[in-house]
Amino acid sequence: MRSFDPVSLRLFIAVCEERNIANAAKREAIVPSAVSKRISQMEDEAGVQLLERGRRGVTVTAAGEALCRYARESLQLLDRMQAELGAFADGVQGHVRVFASKSAVAQVLPEDISLFAKRYRDVRVSLEEREIWEVVRGVEEGRADIGVCWDAVDLRGLKTFPYHRDQLAVVVHPDHPLAKRTSVSFEDTIDFEHVDIVARSIMQTMQRSVAAAAGKQMRYRIQVSTVDAAYRIVAAQLAVAIIPQEKASTIQQTLGLKVIPLSNDWAKRQFVVAVRDKGLSRPAQLLLESLKESMKQPRP
Repeated sequence: MRSFDPVSLRLFIAVCEERNIANAAKREAIVPSAVSKRISQMEDEAGVQLLERGRRGVTVTAAGEALCRYARESLQLLDRMQAELGAFADGVQGHVRVFASKSAVAQVLPEDISLFAKRYRDVRVSLEEREIWEVVRGVEEGRADIGVCWDAVDLRGLKTFPYHRDQLAVVVHPDHPLAKRTSVSFEDTIDFEHVDIVARSIMQTMQRSVAAAAGKQMRYRIQVSTVDAAYRIVAAQLAVAIIPQEKASTIQQTLGLKVIPLSNDWAKRQFVVAVRDKGLSRPAQLLLESLKESMKQPRP
């Protein structure tokens, strides 16, 4: 059996993750027929069926799952090898893949990566915003070198380092019954209608869990896709919103809204930087050290 080339392995991984040849082809910027041909050739060379094809997509066989696992490890090794050789040739070069949760991307992470990029101009950093569970799985599977997310999720044994902390707050209209409070528990907000901000699933899970423990049920009046839209809903006196205090403080003057910190322990969020408990490439190690160092610097 011939060795599989890196391009074929990368395409096969994409199909396994997408469970659909057309979607994998779109992701890798190649025509579906070329992907299908590559995989058929791989099956012929391996002598086993790697995928079961159906009208709605593909199912990965046991042999295919094994190949996908080894393919990820092989490509990770190739990436590290290229990064290390680049470091010997022209100083530090390479590519670092970072998966981060929406909250992490919305706050200080882009600024910290920007500082790193200015220092190491030959290192390309890809920052992708993902759901928190995708951040963990992406690092675990090697699709990301570094993950940044809230530590409320199961980190599955990944090596983690403390990163940014924030404080959740409730944002209300100045005429709201809670507006004169200097601090409030989340339980005190449950009786009021909330803004449902899309793509914050772990936050919603936490809120529903706290509400259930208090014998109550969350009431979401309207759903929006951005934090800025949530501010507008609050300004229109339609609902209250739960937002990081640091981010919400900027709208106190512009919209005249009240930002009240939540007193619950879980409202003080700790973000972490997560990596696999294996050797990182030189560029990824440098970015990790840079993110850890950023926590020692004063924030504006």
